[in-house]
Parts: sequence; structure tokens; C-alpha cells
Amino acid sequence: MTAIRPPMEDDADLLTRFLTSRDPALREALILRYVPLVHYVVNRLGLSDELAPNHEDYVSQGLLGLIEAVDRYDPRHGAQFSTYATLRIRGHIIDEMRSADFLSRGARRQVRAVQEATTHLWGQLRRDPTETELADYLQMDVSHLRQALVNATLSMISLDTAPTGDEDSPLHECLADHDHPENADPDTTHLATEARASLEAAVRALPPREQHVLALYYVEQLTLKEIGAVLHLSESRVCQLHAWSVMTLRARLTNNPPPRQPVAAPLIASQMVANV
Repeated sequence: MTAIRPPMEDDADLLTRFLTSRDPALREALILRYVPLVHYVVNRLGLSDELAPNHEDYVSQGLLGLIEAVDRYDPRHGAQFSTYATLRIRGHIIDEMRSADFLSRGARRQVRAVQEATTHLWGQLRRDPTETELADYLQMDVSHLRQALVNATLSMISLDTAPTGDEDSPLHECLADHDHPENADPDTTHLATEARASLEAAVRALPPREQHVLALYYVEQLTLKEIGAVLHLSESRVCQLHAWSVMTLRARLTNNPPPRQPVAAPLIASQMVANV
């Protein structure tokens, strides 16, 4: 399978020439150069044509975000263009999801109910509930439960959720740069280490397939469709497994909370899962 990956490095010459001249022809060339990044972000958000209604609308909004990134990018801020463009693209797509009321209120309530039930049952059973146990507790059949899990991923219940609870803000927008000495705090570093250990233990307790899904998504940066191709599963089933894994991790960490710290424990998974 040949996957469409985001650019690993900026086209430095093209970008530099455009920033120097603001030539419209170079602007168009730069936009076209990064169109694959739009499709990548759309699919990373689970908005493929298989799973999401109005897929093309999200692609169109992503293109507007890309154009905005090209017009507003300032290298003096220190970010790579591809990183900046990804944030702009993602922001436009999420705004479109919000304005279109992507999931009905009933679907959102159902997603919250599944998460609450998962946490409650984990507290009672001291283990992950099975799909059947969870469906019975919620008084729904397994097929409806699986659709709720798809909705959970599409509503961005993700390990990249911000510590503030804002589901629209990705991790890298919230983390401080602890590589600089002025930001290094021994107490915070100790708490982060303990929280990382708690999350690592929670991930290692997941079944191997769920661990694999998380590693492919958060470490290898594959889309849900690409993960399905690797694991020989449908994109919808990968979507369900992703949501199930995240909900289970949240249930475990709610019942066995790590030390309080500025960055919530689930947010360090993208660095940690690589060790699984």
C-alpha cells in the first residue's frame, strides 16, 4: 500500500522564493505541493468518504486552511511550514464540523454515556468490560454500541485531547517546551514521570490488537484506513477499536488516577506508545 504522507520536509527553495517575492505563481505551486497534506489531515480525523458525510466539504475547508497558511506563514516564529499548515487545515475542518453540527445531540449523549458506563463498569469489575457487558449495561445491542464507538472517534475522543478538556485543541498546542532550563521544574518532571508510568501500565494492559492500533495511529501517524489495511480490518472497525482503547484508558486512569500535573496523563501517549 502506498500511503499519502504529509511532507516530511518543507520544499525549502520553493518556500523561500515565495516568501521573498510573494509571486502568485509560486503561491499556487506551494498550495499544490501541500494538497496531499489536506487529505492526510481529513483522514487522520476519521473524515474519510467511508465514515463521514459531506467528506468533500471537509476537504474544501481543509484547502481553505492550507491557503490561509500559505498567506500567513512567518518563518520567524520558528515553526516548520508543514506544522503550521497542519494546524490551520485542522482548525478549518473542525470549524466546519462544529457549524454543520456533525453529530446530533443524541449521538453526542450516547458517546458520553458509553464513556461513563465504561468507567463505571471498570470500577465495579476492576477489569475492562466486554462489549457484551457494556451493551447490556447500556441496554443496547452490540451493533448500536459499535456505532457509538465510531461516533466517539469522529467526535475526536482522542489521546490528543487537551488537558483543559477542549476536544478541539491538539496536544502540541498545549504543551510547554520542557527542553529549556527555564521551563524545567523538578517537581513537575517527577510527576510527569509517574504519570507516564501509570499510562504505560494502562496501555500495556490492553489486548495486543488495541495496543497495535494505538501505536500505528499515534506513533506511526497512519490514518484509520491505512491501519485497517495493515491489520486487515475495515476502516469502521479500526475506528471502533481506537475509540474503545481510548475509553478504556480513560476508565483505567479515572479509577487509578496518576499524580496531578499540568499535562493530563493520556496526553503523553504519543511519546510512550512507541515503547509498547
